[in-house]
Amino acid sequence: MLYYGSGRGKSMGGTMRARALAMQNCHPRGWRRQCALTWGLVAAVFMFAPPAMGQPTLADLLRALNLSDYSPGLWPPPFKGQTATDRVVSLADLQGRVVLVNFWASWCAECRPEMPLFERLHRDFTVQGLTVLGINFREETHRIQQYAEELGLTFALVLDPQGEFSRLYGVIGLPTTFLVARDGRPVALAIGPRAWASAEARALIKALLAESEVK
Repeated sequence: MLYYGSGRGKSMGGTMRARALAMQNCHPRGWRRQCALTWGLVAAVFMFAPPAMGQPTLADLLRALNLSDYSPGLWPPPFKGQTATDRVVSLADLQGRVVLVNFWASWCAECRPEMPLFERLHRDFTVQGLTVLGINFREETHRIQQYAEELGLTFALVLDPQGEFSRLYGVIGLPTTFLVARDGRPVALAIGPRAWASAEARALIKALLAESEVK
């Protein structure tokens, strides 16, 4: 796990929980609360709806992958950036899709094994509605392109030369991964690598893809 800034030296488990809670308050221009009452009602219905017999709930899948969840009413900061292939991507334009946002760098040793796993998710679930975005941390375009060629990556790699998106999302270490549902709500946060090739990870993606755009 690679930390930079004030996060250096903290344990991964403690940082995950502390960061998930701190992000609710540390970016007033970013994460925002809306329709708290409505979200509370929706969350109550969702939490108490009985799952199908033998089927893991969304909470079960998050726990299995050691992912931090979010309180109802939070929304991820919007961003718009350019990819290494000169495309423009915007989180707002991806409304209605499940979005996996991974912050990474080519020098990050623990990022590298995850990238082929994200590529597999991209290839397997793009048609069903998954978008994988890899936001690079302050590297030059040619280095990102070289890295993508080395690993055979075809999902969008977004440039962040000034670290603007990383600051917006409160990223303190690499890799860091966020999951956003079809309706735009943040679902999960992972600081550090996870088993994205596991049956639980694929089940989580499938569960999010099965949700409607409006909950």
